[in-house]
Amino acid sequence: MLDIEAARRGLESQPFSRLLGARLTEFGDGAATLELDIRDELAQQNGYLHGGVLAYAADNALTFAAGTVLGPALLTAGFTIDYLRPAVGATLRARAVVVQAGRSRATCRCEVYTVDRDGAATLCAAAQGSARLVPARQVPSRDEPREKPFTGTENPGQAAARAGLESA
Repeated sequence: MLDIEAARRGLESQPFSRLLGARLTEFGDGAATLELDIRDELAQQNGYLHGGVLAYAADNALTFAAGTVLGPALLTAGFTIDYLRPAVGATLRARAVVVQAGRSRATCRCEVYTVDRDGAATLCAAAQGSARLVPARQVPSRDEPREKPFTGTENPGQAAARAGLESA
């Protein structure tokens, strides 16, 4: 299984996590904690932290918690989040724990807090999700060419052919 330094390298390899400045502060024994600094550019129109940032933190914390029991080659299989109150503070902290794990799938629960400058934490969201192992052959190499993205200029038949599907 992974140690926290290997998990941190995994987090650092995610461009979006780098963009947000996410940090892994706990990893092991069926739990993971992800933190990021709350910045003005992450706010929504009313000044609160954008819900997408909370969802990102919960999703990634859930997957890292699952990684403590399943290993690194994971994808989120499903995810739900309940926003409990507007997120304001200095730091966002998402702590996830594994509640059930099998050989290839783990279900996790996550609580998302904002932490103010005095260290007081306020629960702002609760999430649950599952992650599943991805067979090694499904994990693309960084050097492997990516599939051509859909541009919106092709018709449905062209899109289906590109995806290797028969058109209806």
